[in-house]
Amino acid sequence: MLPALILSLLALVLALLRLLAYRNQMLEMARVLEETPAESNLCLTVQMSGAAPRRLCRAVNTRLEQGRQLRLEALRGERELKYTMACISHDIRTPLAGAMGYLQLLEGEQAKRDEYLGVVKRRLEELNGLLEELFLYTRLLNRSLPLECEVTAALPPLWDALVEFYPQLEAAGIAPELHYDREDLHVWANRSSLERVYRNLIANAIRHGGGTLAVSAQEGVLCFSNSLGSGPTPDPDHLFDRFYQSSPARGTGGAGLGLAIVRELMEQMGGQVSARLSGAVLEIKLEFKH
Repeated sequence: MLPALILSLLALVLALLRLLAYRNQMLEMARVLEETPAESNLCLTVQMSGAAPRRLCRAVNTRLEQGRQLRLEALRGERELKYTMACISHDIRTPLAGAMGYLQLLEGEQAKRDEYLGVVKRRLEELNGLLEELFLYTRLLNRSLPLECEVTAALPPLWDALVEFYPQLEAAGIAPELHYDREDLHVWANRSSLERVYRNLIANAIRHGGGTLAVSAQEGVLCFSNSLGSGPTPDPDHLFDRFYQSSPARGTGGAGLGLAIVRELMEQMGGQVSARLSGAVLEIKLEFKH
């Protein structure tokens, strides 16, 4: 009887010691958590045997990592917001300042009234275009612009876009070259979004190109090729980044959102876009969902 009692007491003592060790470990973990800054890369470890403490430690570390990732994401978002606002303020201020300057000139030179009003109109149209691009890009990022895709004729929207840009193409001395096997090519796309993709690519070739534009088309794939101008060579790896411009000086026109919009539209239509340099020629390939 006595040996059994002694064994029971030993078992009780061991259990109490184990509970005390658990308690001390939990208190230590709580202390470390309380004293560790939120931005720390803390990772808890457990020195006790048993599945329960290890499971608790893993759960805490998972929560810590999730919190760390959320903080990093918030920090990235804050930085991107600051950068976005700086770019937007610059791009809006430039045409607005130009328009205001010519309006001031109108006060003293009535003879050039029509000329100055024409410049003001162009500056305000440029500003309106910047705001439209920003609004569209924001809706695409927020997935608040539903794109209903269907099998769509690939070439008619391209012809419409080329007609729309004919005055600018002619002024830039660009005679577009079209290469395709047949006219009844089809792609999986949203008709208006597809035309927007074409317009942005044509505008980019006019603004940054070197005087040539060729478009080749086959089933599911279209390729826009334009020679490069005399400015800095663009980086294909960053060409579709928002606000990207190959020149550090943001004075080449546009907000740097045109090609970013192309990428968002293509991806939301189930396709993809890529770019590469072939000598002094920039090639942008559109690949549509099959």
